[in-house]
Amino acid sequence: MFLQRLSLQNFRNFRDEKVEFPEQGAALVGDNGQGKTNLLEAVYYLEIFRSFRGARDEQLIRFGDGHFRVAGVLEGAGGAERVEVAAGYSRDGRCKKVTLDGHEPARVAEGIGRVGAIVFTASDVEIVAGGPGARRRFLDIILSLVEPGYLSALQRYRQILAQRNGLLRNGASLPELAAWNTGLVETGSEICRARARWVAERQASFARYCQRISGGQPTDLKYSPSVPAPSESQGHSAAGGDEWRQAFREEIGRQSERERRRGVTLVGPHRDDLNFRLGDDSDAVGLRSFGSAGQQRTAAVALRMVEAESLRAARGWRPIIMLDDVFAELDPPRAERVVGLLGAEEWGQVLVTSPKPSEFGAMGDSLPKYRVVNGRVRRL
Repeated sequence: MFLQRLSLQNFRNFRDEKVEFPEQGAALVGDNGQGKTNLLEAVYYLEIFRSFRGARDEQLIRFGDGHFRVAGVLEGAGGAERVEVAAGYSRDGRCKKVTLDGHEPARVAEGIGRVGAIVFTASDVEIVAGGPGARRRFLDIILSLVEPGYLSALQRYRQILAQRNGLLRNGASLPELAAWNTGLVETGSEICRARARWVAERQASFARYCQRISGGQPTDLKYSPSVPAPSESQGHSAAGGDEWRQAFREEIGRQSERERRRGVTLVGPHRDDLNFRLGDDSDAVGLRSFGSAGQQRTAAVALRMVEAESLRAARGWRPIIMLDDVFAELDPPRAERVVGLLGAEEWGQVLVTSPKPSEFGAMGDSLPKYRVVNGRVRRL
């Protein structure tokens, strides 16, 4: 599948714009602030119906207007398949509407993942170098796209967690909290198990991508749950649902008095993390604390490649790859290796942005060029 046409109405700085893309993709050039990233944001909005930049829906509406709408037409090779995904938001009533081929699904969540897009940005380094919240968000997005039932479990878990935290703040007794523990354990264990399995399945790919981009430095990825992981000697992915639930229940029991003193839930996937380590097992160090900026960027790019690999395996088609001014943050050897990987993996359509046409040289000038100026797009 590839994005054949994108239509934008009142989205960011785009008033009413339609862009057609060839199957191989496009190189988008323009000065900063003209709309290049906004264009990629619109494409990815059709994937998860949220901004990858963390903006609220009302912030995506063009200044002075009351609503926005984004629509994308995707085609299969040779026109064998055609899908239209559209999403809009109105400030009046704070109403979001999603349609698939003109029909509105029962729930917005049922429409996610239809585009099959991955976005690489310069800020991805914060997944590696920043706080654990960014890493949990990464896990939640990819698993919502590839793991059946994950998103509904996550939504239920967040609702239960909010209720339980409210009780803790109000000094609830242990019997009162116990009424919420079962739901917390059931949904939280499901989330932990899915995260553990995904990381275990993708560790080797992550290490391989890191080594190929960096030129040989070993780097690994490890899931660090707040619940003591069951069956650790066999690997987290070996643990079944009953084992995770038992471990979760026991840890809640151990932390119960501490939770009541602090007024917050201290156990569960909302306190999980991913650990990145640089070096061999005997002398590995934490990449977040001891890695250079180049090593952290390498790990961030590798993580996105693992995301693309996972999406391809789950969906059965090559994902759309979007790179937002990524090459400016990589030294030339790393940039060349990334381009080599993009070609070797045969991922799908590529949309890449840069303020400088010269930076597209790493792509071999193989992509048609488009210029973006003040919310307008034209092919060069």
